[in-house]
Amino acid sequence: MSLLMGFDLGTTGAKALLIDRDGKVISRAFEEYPLHVPKPGWSEQEADDWWKASVQAIKGAIAGAKVDPAEIAGIGLTGQMHGLVALDESGKVLRRPILWNDQRTAEQCRWITERLGGESQAIGLTSNPVLSGFTAPKLIWVRQNEPDIYSRIRRVLLPKDYVRFKLTGTYASEVSDASGTSLFDVRKRTWSERVTELLDIPFEMLPDVTESTTVSGEVNREAATETGLELGTPAVGGAGDQAAGAVGNGIARPGVISATIGTSGVVFAHTEEVKVDPEGRLHTFCHAVPGKWHVMGVMLSAGGSMRWFRDKLGSLEVQEAKARGVDPYEMLTAEASRVPPGSEGLIFLPYLSGERTPHRDPDARGVFFGLSLRSGKGHLVRAIMEGVAYGMRDSLEIMRTMGISAEQVRASGGGARSELWRQIQADVYGVEIVQMEAEEGPAFGAALLAGVGVGTYDSVEQACDETVRTVGLVRPNSENIGLYNQCYALYGELYRSLRPRFKESVRIA
Repeated sequence: MSLLMGFDLGTTGAKALLIDRDGKVISRAFEEYPLHVPKPGWSEQEADDWWKASVQAIKGAIAGAKVDPAEIAGIGLTGQMHGLVALDESGKVLRRPILWNDQRTAEQCRWITERLGGESQAIGLTSNPVLSGFTAPKLIWVRQNEPDIYSRIRRVLLPKDYVRFKLTGTYASEVSDASGTSLFDVRKRTWSERVTELLDIPFEMLPDVTESTTVSGEVNREAATETGLELGTPAVGGAGDQAAGAVGNGIARPGVISATIGTSGVVFAHTEEVKVDPEGRLHTFCHAVPGKWHVMGVMLSAGGSMRWFRDKLGSLEVQEAKARGVDPYEMLTAEASRVPPGSEGLIFLPYLSGERTPHRDPDARGVFFGLSLRSGKGHLVRAIMEGVAYGMRDSLEIMRTMGISAEQVRASGGGARSELWRQIQADVYGVEIVQMEAEEGPAFGAALLAGVGVGTYDSVEQACDETVRTVGLVRPNSENIGLYNQCYALYGELYRSLRPRFKESVRIA
């Protein structure tokens, strides 16, 4: 039996899984690591924590499958995007990696945009505006604020590519993850020499870039000893977590869109050619499908908004759920299900950590609007679920104006487990929602990319056709569509009205 491993370096932990050729998950393992917030708006992790968790997750998946590691034909890598891992000439990490959701670089984004000739020029060079989550602003921040560290940087890697380096000793990345750095020519699928020249970033700092299905290295002796993988196991390019998750959802052709509600919320569409929103409200990146691209909207606090509510206001449900042996989210969702659609006029803006698309607004904050004496915990929870769906619809509507069709939306992530949340999405988007069989998302997609890289499948399309399966379909309720259209319009008006006040609120804080 030939197996494929998918590895996902997430924001909360490392996941490894093994699948067979038919896409059946044989085993999985997950290992958490902490998040560090040294200042408000900052977000960092320890690279050593990543590697320790990676080792345990890989070992756990192998042990869980009870197979000879020689049966693993290849490993595909995915993980959180945009992070900055700075290494010296010996490969030592020089500082904590700065993560995708770090908001410290607003000044650096403005500086880079000016250096590139303005926002239209930046979009022309990289197909995207310069955002605070991207990698280049982080690197410039280090240069401006930590010059001693910057002077010792010889290599820059993205998070999952640091794990590749630890596994294989190879400095490499791939096109989908590189697209989110503000250093990459998305149209040409290569690093932009023009951008690095204008920003005075040594070109040799950047890793080699391949397509997502290319073998980029082999597991070396030291990593084999630590992880239990076979010496020489091929490591395939893989993809950023969103592109890998899209492959895991079968988004390898036009017409089908994925909506993923994890910590963040992502609306993802495959395109056969480069499609760019001239206002830069959505991302245009290279897809993990060789020679293809994707358009993507990302909101920062989707499932993260539900987690915030659970942690801050759901302690009773957490305690009761623990006593009953159930998921506290199930209890919170049960309360929300007793509230009518529209939450009786209660609207939630899910901007707890600022927003990314379509509103590039690090100062945006969460808001409950329309509270009344009737508002209870169920109203708050349902309003959060609806508010996240409104935020996702923002991106979907822009895609429609770009000529991207949405015949079907495939739901994944933690939000897809909730029948109520799937129905809310169907009613808010006005299209049918399909639930996917594989819940692993990015790790599953990374395993499929590994399969293409080592020849198990002839193409990404074939891999998806033969392994990606759906388990449920939710159609929109026609009685709710009109109501949700009204709520969605109010949601948009609330953000536009409050945007200047958010900046005042941040200054007070």
